[in-house]
Amino acid sequence: MTIDAVVVGAGPNGLTAAVELARAGLSVEVYEAGETVGGGARTEELTLPGFRHDPCSTAHPFGVGSPAFKALPLDKHGLEWVHPELPMAHPFPDGSAAVLAPTVGETAASLGPRDAGAYRRLVQPFTGRWDELARDVFRPQWAGLPHSPLLFARFGAVGGLPLAVAARRFRGAKARALFAGAAAHLVSPLTGLVTSGGALMFLLAGHEGGWPFARGGSQAISDALAAHLAELGGTVHTGVEVTSLTQLPPARAYVFDTSPTALARIAGLAGEYRHYRYGPAAFKVDYALDGPVPWRSPRAARAGTVHLAPTYEDIDAAMRAVCGGCTADVPFVLTTQPSLFDPTRAPEGRHVFWAYAHVPNGWRGDFTAAIERQIERFAPGFADRVLARAVRGPAELAAHNANYVGGDIACGATAGLRAVIRPSLRRVAYATSDPAVFLCSQATPPGPGVHGMSGLGAARAVLHRLGREHRTPR
Repeated sequence: MTIDAVVVGAGPNGLTAAVELARAGLSVEVYEAGETVGGGARTEELTLPGFRHDPCSTAHPFGVGSPAFKALPLDKHGLEWVHPELPMAHPFPDGSAAVLAPTVGETAASLGPRDAGAYRRLVQPFTGRWDELARDVFRPQWAGLPHSPLLFARFGAVGGLPLAVAARRFRGAKARALFAGAAAHLVSPLTGLVTSGGALMFLLAGHEGGWPFARGGSQAISDALAAHLAELGGTVHTGVEVTSLTQLPPARAYVFDTSPTALARIAGLAGEYRHYRYGPAAFKVDYALDGPVPWRSPRAARAGTVHLAPTYEDIDAAMRAVCGGCTADVPFVLTTQPSLFDPTRAPEGRHVFWAYAHVPNGWRGDFTAAIERQIERFAPGFADRVLARAVRGPAELAAHNANYVGGDIACGATAGLRAVIRPSLRRVAYATSDPAVFLCSQATPPGPGVHGMSGLGAARAVLHRLGREHRTPR
């Protein structure tokens, strides 16, 4: 019996692709190497019993605002978004902080009088228009005309610039640091093209839907997708490591939520993606704490995500170093503190905390001390709160998730045009040289993040290839 579609990998993109294909009436089976679904959206007890950590992603600004997820009844299957009081804070050693708040007004006020007006002018054309903008930004940029061409052109006039150019509109250190911290999620020098666009989308997401957590952990996103797939008649097989297409049942299409090089190896496409480049790695530490982080800044204690690097210049130097193959003297550290807002994540009175910095791909050192020195600058006494820590460098991250080649949690370099042209320049970004094989991981547009849009794009490419229309959801 021939199945319509087989999906390899049950991360958010693989599951989204499977759901979209099942919604169109196709028979779908998913094969996952892990014992549970999830990929980069899992939740595990990494430190002590009762402390529920997310091994990778925790805050989901693009998940709550994803056109793919919004079209699905994930709330019916247990997904509940938990919104911190402040989506993000960028504290400074003196105890002050710039913040990304739900309202433009509070955000602008935190930047100081010199830059409040400039920030308002930056975001005003796009506020309240997230759905229009996301529909055009979260897709291959060469895939036809945008749905809202004037809005998209206005966004491109700013978003296509290097952040180093766009940041000149700000005069003060707080605004420049907040803007640079948002751009640093791309792991690219701030002189790179489209870094302004990445920063602006993160800021707009904060005003539109926040940077929320999934209640109970990121596993809830994956579990909701899997439950909806089962409701549609799809099947998930866990604990099956696929090394060759010969292991899989005959199918009209094979969709891979894997790294590009893994797809080429499994599908026997010798030479496919041979020039594909992986980017810098993450070095991540998950903490079990006996109390909340002792932030010097009161605003940091109200935020779900906290960025740690005092200045624009520090962030720029960190991105240049890691993209150049070196560790940063002063790392840019990203942190989240979900248990402040979701008590299901830790025993009463205790907390989970998550921190990571960037290091070169495949780096083998221990960056824990550098990360904790940076945290202590903004939260003196932090080390005294630590009950246990789980440390994962590039090798451990890659062992936990094969898509993270060399510890690259973005599944591919994102510097410069690689932020938009991924995995290679093809008319159909999700297609391969084999007409029956497709790629749907975050190596494809629109890139990294738990949003399912890569899976949605790949599913539509499969449906077009098979000559099936994307029907009304059943």
